[in-house]
Amino acid sequence: MSGFSVNRRQMLGIMGGALAAPAIIGKARAAEVTLRLHHMLPPVAPMHKAFFEPWSKTIREQSDGRIDIQIFPAMQLGGKPPQLAEQVANNVVDIAWTLTVYTPGRYPISETLSLPFMVTTAEATSVAMHKFMDEFGQDEYRGMKPLAYHVHAGGKFHMRDKAIENQTDLDGLQIRAPNQNVGKALSILGAEPVFFPVTEMAVGLANGVIDGTCLPYEVVPAFKLHELTSVHCAPAEGGRGLYANSFALLMAGSAYDSMPDDLKAVIDANSGIDLSRQIGKQFDSFESVGYKMCADRGNKFVEIPKDEIERWQSATQPVVDEWIETLNDAGHDGKAMIDRLNQLIDAETA
Repeated sequence: MSGFSVNRRQMLGIMGGALAAPAIIGKARAAEVTLRLHHMLPPVAPMHKAFFEPWSKTIREQSDGRIDIQIFPAMQLGGKPPQLAEQVANNVVDIAWTLTVYTPGRYPISETLSLPFMVTTAEATSVAMHKFMDEFGQDEYRGMKPLAYHVHAGGKFHMRDKAIENQTDLDGLQIRAPNQNVGKALSILGAEPVFFPVTEMAVGLANGVIDGTCLPYEVVPAFKLHELTSVHCAPAEGGRGLYANSFALLMAGSAYDSMPDDLKAVIDANSGIDLSRQIGKQFDSFESVGYKMCADRGNKFVEIPKDEIERWQSATQPVVDEWIETLNDAGHDGKAMIDRLNQLIDAETA
């Protein structure tokens, strides 16, 4: 644990080539345990600066410097974002943060949170997700130790120039969808979903290839959405949001198991449902920066009424029914799981 074997170093070298210097948190002193944390975002991203860095520092301090977490952002250890969970499972990295919709159908229980209209606030929904995974998803990440589950804040429509206030407004619009299930929902509602990687979305908006995109305000600064769009349409507060993608922070089971009990206790104290709540709350707070950038530019804001969102939710029930069959095919009681998830989201939101 305190160092990598020759084979593991070779594996990392093959995957990543010459590794960039990691963002090492804490004092420059020898640690008993060195953990490598791998994620997809650039080091300027809010998640990196507001969560990964402080969290890693806390663990080092609470372990009296015995645990050192080295953070490798932007896939510096090689591979692609859809491979992050497998890198943990194969002991290539010790900890990784993964987006479940990047591997459609691979982790269907946690991916359930990425269905349309399965989010209120990120904090409440992240807690609901953690409870849902404790009840139904204990075996989903075999060989790994999940440290937290969470979602981002509910997505909004960011449109070039067309306001979305009701279903009719969606007719024929080409909108970038964040995942396959939300794309199916948009199609039912009359839009034409487009599946651009988020890195190509800005070009699509600038060139008029798409009319808008579904994303939280959190991503506005990174892609300058406040300059590429002029209208931002969000469901009224207090009801369900359009969608939220789900995430898991995972640790290699072997890395955890090889630690002494007192160091395991440090990891345990900084993981679990409280960490899920903390991350969700941070994602809610991330929204304010992007919102302010749009407001400062003089962009228009539109609220989609709660009863309209409820009609959309009813109209897109076939997407949920199809996912119930996906869960059934995986050996679960899909309907019971969806019903329970809705109960948990409503209870945590209340």
